[in-house]
Amino acid sequence: MGWVWAVAALATVALVLAAVYRSFGDYMAGVYTTPRDWRVERGLYRVLGVDPRSGQTWQAYLRGVLTFSAVGLLLVYALQRTQQWLPYSLGLPAPSADLSFNTAASFVGNTNWQSYSPELTLGYTVQLAGLAVQNFVSAAVGMAVAVALVRGFAHRRTSTIGNFWVDLVRGCFRILLPISVVGALVLIVGGVVQNFDGFTDVTTVAGGAQSIPGGPVASQEVIKLLGTNGGGFFNANSAHPFENPTAWTNVLEVLLMLVIPFSLPRTFGRMVGDHRQGYAILAAMGVLFVASYTALTLLESAGHGTAPQLAGGAMEGKEARFGIVGSTLFATTSTTTSTGAVNSMHDSYTALGGMVPMLNMMLGEVAPGGVGSGLYGMLVMAVIAVFIAGLLVGRTPEYLGKKIGPREIKLASLYILVTPTLVLAGTALSFAIPAVRESVTSTSIWNPGVHGMSEVLYAFTSAANNNGSAFAGLTANTPWMNTALGVAILLGRFVPIVLVLALAGSLARQDKVPATSGTLPTHRPQFVGLLVGVVLVLTALTYFPVLALGPLAEGLV
Repeated sequence: MGWVWAVAALATVALVLAAVYRSFGDYMAGVYTTPRDWRVERGLYRVLGVDPRSGQTWQAYLRGVLTFSAVGLLLVYALQRTQQWLPYSLGLPAPSADLSFNTAASFVGNTNWQSYSPELTLGYTVQLAGLAVQNFVSAAVGMAVAVALVRGFAHRRTSTIGNFWVDLVRGCFRILLPISVVGALVLIVGGVVQNFDGFTDVTTVAGGAQSIPGGPVASQEVIKLLGTNGGGFFNANSAHPFENPTAWTNVLEVLLMLVIPFSLPRTFGRMVGDHRQGYAILAAMGVLFVASYTALTLLESAGHGTAPQLAGGAMEGKEARFGIVGSTLFATTSTTTSTGAVNSMHDSYTALGGMVPMLNMMLGEVAPGGVGSGLYGMLVMAVIAVFIAGLLVGRTPEYLGKKIGPREIKLASLYILVTPTLVLAGTALSFAIPAVRESVTSTSIWNPGVHGMSEVLYAFTSAANNNGSAFAGLTANTPWMNTALGVAILLGRFVPIVLVLALAGSLARQDKVPATSGTLPTHRPQFVGLLVGVVLVLTALTYFPVLALGPLAEGLV
């Protein structure tokens, strides 16, 4: 019966996504290609001093991304450090300097890693003016970069890849904001809280006293999921009944995380003039997603031990209203889309089950990945796959009519090395430096031994891949963890963006070469299989040694 529910849940999500794939994907393509601007957009361009008809080189586009993100980082940091003087602060003090840095880096980097209990740390002004705003704009930045790379494949002999400010504004106003308004209203109907009531003191059934927090939750819940951000209004995140009350809201929240990433391949196909290319990317993403969901559900349903067997599976850390299937579907979705939201505690999963969300992030979160970041990550993997195929047949590799030469393959290779370097270096330094190791082992790790190693590895994997989920047994609010994870978040977000935009500029300058009998077809099942294989092999070769020290060692004991 459990597998019937598992298949039914997956089929429901797949049917809804299939129903909106063409229309929504085409709509997003129209958003980024139409020459028409809305009146409110023209007003913003005048304020910013932007000519919306002027294209930018990849260097100018990158300067826009970095400047805008740096300003956002400073603003979110300043809001936190001055919280006690802001309205609706709820009497809460300012967070420490290292925690404020970590939080600012996290939300600007579309990661939403939270080293604190949100309802006990941040007031409504910081939540709304700082965090919720970054949920919109950081997601729009990711989509803008993806569209810039797509233009690199679509354009011929040009030095421009679009205009960052136009892409940013359109992504916010035409895609993220309308869906968020409708989605928030639906969640309110479903029981998600939306108020400014602060804390309400109540008497429990047992006669005890409890302080119940409220807040503008529904409005932030939608964009944290739609923009694949993930930061919860409450410490329990989407396991909290004020954020995710019922089984049907759980499915809706899964759909919110998936709808943009799984529709962007259609946008890609439309913009390059070949919908088959979009279907190939979609198929590779879908295969990896289904495989991950199946593996995680199997491992959690077959949890070893007397208690899991009596409960019908490993129910520790999972909400009874969601069950194993609702929990594994949500966990698979949040860690394959770089959302990082959780409706169950990944730290309580079985040893091998907890490794699956970790692997989802280690894959580069390309199945389907975050808004924008998943598409450009998979396209970089496609460039690698085409290069490997070219080596096998002895031809100069081509993808969508563009030659993959030394410059392109160097940029793609550097891209896939960034996050593993950050993950492995961060984990190693946490245990190699004596003073840091003392802090990590005595303060941060609650479960010593092999599982503690997994907790730290998961944290740096989540940070460097801009996911934001965590093994709940790790206390990350220490100077080392806040600083190291914050740096990993920023480098893991913006170094790949630099490489992607450089790749886009390199491709845009090329003319398209005609297809010949020796050209590798990149829309057929063979290429989809090659692409999936490249993603898996690169991950296995990179991370297998460290996984053997953590979750594999724990799971095979």
